[in-house]
Amino acid sequence: MNRRYIFIFGLGLLMSCGNNDQLPAVILKPEKMQAVLWDVIKANAFTTEFIKKDSAKDDVEENLKLQTQIFAMHKVSKADFYNSYAYYKSHTPLFLKMLDSMVTQAERNKNLKISPLQAQKDE
Repeated sequence: MNRRYIFIFGLGLLMSCGNNDQLPAVILKPEKMQAVLWDVIKANAFTTEFIKKDSAKDDVEENLKLQTQIFAMHKVSKADFYNSYAYYKSHTPLFLKMLDSMVTQAERNKNLKISPLQAQKDE
Protein backbone atom coordinates (compact mmCIF):
# COMPACT_ATOMS: atom_id res chain seq x y z
CA MET A 1 0.00 0.00 0.00
CA ASN A 2 2.84 2.43 0.85
CA ARG A 3 4.51 1.74 -2.46
CA ARG A 4 1.34 2.72 -4.28
CA TYR A 5 1.22 6.07 -2.47
CA ILE A 6 4.90 6.68 -3.11
CA PHE A 7 4.39 5.84 -6.80
CA ILE A 8 1.38 8.17 -7.09
CA PHE A 9 3.24 10.94 -5.25
CA GLY A 10 6.30 10.50 -7.48
CA LEU A 11 4.15 10.49 -10.61
CA GLY A 12 2.40 13.66 -9.48
CA LEU A 13 5.75 15.28 -8.77
CA LEU A 14 7.06 14.40 -12.23
CA MET A 15 3.93 15.73 -13.90
CA SER A 16 4.17 19.00 -12.00
CA CYS A 17 7.67 19.48 -13.36
CA GLY A 18 6.35 19.58 -16.93
CA ASN A 19 7.06 22.30 -19.45
CA ASN A 20 6.27 25.50 -17.57
CA ASP A 21 8.15 27.57 -20.15
CA GLN A 22 5.15 27.73 -22.45
CA LEU A 23 3.27 30.98 -22.18
CA PRO A 24 -0.49 31.17 -22.50
CA ALA A 25 -1.48 32.27 -26.00
CA VAL A 26 -2.86 35.61 -24.79
CA ILE A 27 0.43 36.64 -23.16
CA LEU A 28 2.95 38.69 -25.14
CA LYS A 29 6.15 36.82 -25.95
CA PRO A 30 9.17 38.00 -23.92
CA GLU A 31 10.81 39.81 -26.85
CA LYS A 32 7.64 41.73 -27.69
CA MET A 33 6.93 42.46 -24.02
CA GLN A 34 10.47 43.78 -23.55
CA ALA A 35 10.10 46.20 -26.45
CA VAL A 36 6.72 47.52 -25.29
CA LEU A 37 7.71 47.67 -21.63
CA TRP A 38 10.92 49.53 -22.48
CA ASP A 39 8.96 52.18 -24.37
CA VAL A 40 6.40 52.46 -21.55
CA ILE A 41 9.19 52.93 -19.02
CA LYS A 42 10.76 55.64 -21.19
CA ALA A 43 7.36 57.35 -21.54
CA ASN A 44 6.88 57.28 -17.77
CA ALA A 45 10.33 58.76 -17.24
CA PHE A 46 9.66 61.48 -19.82
CA THR A 47 6.35 62.31 -18.16
CA THR A 48 7.92 62.43 -14.71
CA GLU A 49 10.95 64.47 -15.74
CA PHE A 50 9.44 66.94 -18.19
CA ILE A 51 5.65 66.95 -18.46
CA LYS A 52 4.99 66.93 -14.72
CA LYS A 53 7.04 70.13 -14.35
CA ASP A 54 4.88 71.90 -16.95
CA SER A 55 1.91 73.29 -15.06
CA ALA A 56 -0.02 73.81 -18.30
CA LYS A 57 -0.19 70.06 -18.99
CA ASP A 58 -1.83 67.19 -17.17
CA ASP A 59 0.91 64.60 -16.69
CA VAL A 60 -1.50 61.66 -16.31
CA GLU A 61 -3.34 62.57 -19.51
CA GLU A 62 -0.08 63.07 -21.41
CA ASN A 63 1.23 59.73 -20.18
CA LEU A 64 -1.95 58.01 -21.37
CA LYS A 65 -1.51 59.62 -24.79
CA LEU A 66 2.08 58.38 -24.95
CA GLN A 67 1.04 54.87 -23.94
CA THR A 68 -1.68 54.85 -26.60
CA GLN A 69 0.93 55.78 -29.20
CA ILE A 70 3.28 53.07 -27.91
CA PHE A 71 0.59 50.39 -28.07
CA ALA A 72 -0.35 51.45 -31.59
CA MET A 73 3.28 51.46 -32.70
CA HIS A 74 3.80 47.91 -31.37
CA LYS A 75 0.34 46.75 -32.54
CA VAL A 76 -0.63 45.69 -29.02
CA SER A 77 -3.79 46.50 -27.11
CA LYS A 78 -3.65 48.14 -23.70
CA ALA A 79 -5.45 45.12 -22.23
CA ASP A 80 -2.95 42.67 -23.77
CA PHE A 81 -0.04 44.66 -22.39
CA TYR A 82 -1.40 44.96 -18.86
CA ASN A 83 -2.55 41.32 -18.77
CA SER A 84 0.93 40.28 -19.89
CA TYR A 85 2.52 42.61 -17.36
CA ALA A 86 0.45 41.05 -14.56
CA TYR A 87 1.39 37.57 -15.79
CA TYR A 88 5.12 38.32 -15.83
CA LYS A 89 4.96 40.01 -12.42
CA SER A 90 3.31 36.90 -10.96
CA HIS A 91 5.97 34.67 -12.58
CA THR A 92 9.02 36.23 -10.96
CA PRO A 93 11.76 34.16 -12.66
CA LEU A 94 10.40 35.07 -16.12
CA PHE A 95 10.00 38.72 -15.14
CA LEU A 96 13.52 38.96 -13.70
CA LYS A 97 14.98 37.28 -16.78
CA MET A 98 13.15 39.75 -19.01
CA LEU A 99 14.26 42.76 -16.93
CA ASP A 100 17.84 41.51 -16.90
CA SER A 101 17.76 41.20 -20.67
CA MET A 102 16.40 44.76 -20.95
CA VAL A 103 19.16 46.13 -18.71
CA THR A 104 21.81 44.23 -20.66
CA GLN A 105 20.45 45.59 -23.95
CA ALA A 106 20.38 49.13 -22.55
CA GLU A 107 23.98 48.83 -21.38
CA ARG A 108 25.02 47.45 -24.76
CA ASN A 109 23.32 50.34 -26.57
CA LYS A 110 24.86 52.84 -24.17
CA ASN A 111 28.33 51.46 -24.84
CA LEU A 112 27.85 51.51 -28.62
CA LYS A 113 27.17 55.26 -28.57
CA ILE A 114 25.08 55.14 -31.74
CA SER A 115 23.88 58.49 -32.93
CA PRO A 116 20.19 58.78 -33.88
CA LEU A 117 21.16 59.26 -37.53
CA GLN A 118 23.17 56.03 -37.52
CA ALA A 119 20.28 54.13 -35.96
CA GLN A 120 17.90 55.35 -38.68
CA LYS A 121 20.30 54.30 -41.45
CA ASP A 122 20.57 50.79 -39.96
CA GLU A 123 16.80 50.27 -39.96
